[in-house]
Amino acid sequence: MRRWQPADREPFAAMNADPEVMAHFPATLDRAASDAVVDRIEAGFEVNGFGMWALERIDTGEFIGFTGLNVPRFGVPFLPAVEIGWRLCRPAWGQGFATEAARQALRIGFEEYRLAEIVSFTAIENAASRAVMRRLGMRHDPDGDFEHPAVPVGHRLRRHVLYRLARTDFAAATGGDRAGRPQAR
Repeated sequence: MRRWQPADREPFAAMNADPEVMAHFPATLDRAASDAVVDRIEAGFEVNGFGMWALERIDTGEFIGFTGLNVPRFGVPFLPAVEIGWRLCRPAWGQGFATEAARQALRIGFEEYRLAEIVSFTAIENAASRAVMRRLGMRHDPDGDFEHPAVPVGHRLRRHVLYRLARTDFAAATGGDRAGRPQAR
């Protein structure tokens, strides 16, 4: 996990243009929209001290996506909150990178920033992200499920599920295990 570099923009744009990667978002992103996401992420680091870190494989240095912490700014009852999120390119799927990096992001949020709680949310049908949330020890909060205001009314992805993890549950949820060398940074 690291801050973004100019060379990340091209593979990030390719990832955001991939219909399979973006299957749980209303649309793919063109290069300009993808670059705007990086600009917002970097601005978030300046404001919050944390953000969505670029991920690269330690063994190859290859950019594989992002994970990290974000402060969402849209109108739903569970806000204000800090969320954890991730997006990886297809070749990085199924290798544990999302879970591994998300554990590091949670550790930073809870230990360095002393956050009381971190949330995560996704479209109901996003089984892969929901599985990562469960592996992280996050618990589904059905009372917090919501209609995402940035997704058009009637769109199949509008309904989102909310997961939560309290700082007090973090060590138990992650097993307190920091052993072993991470595969992504």
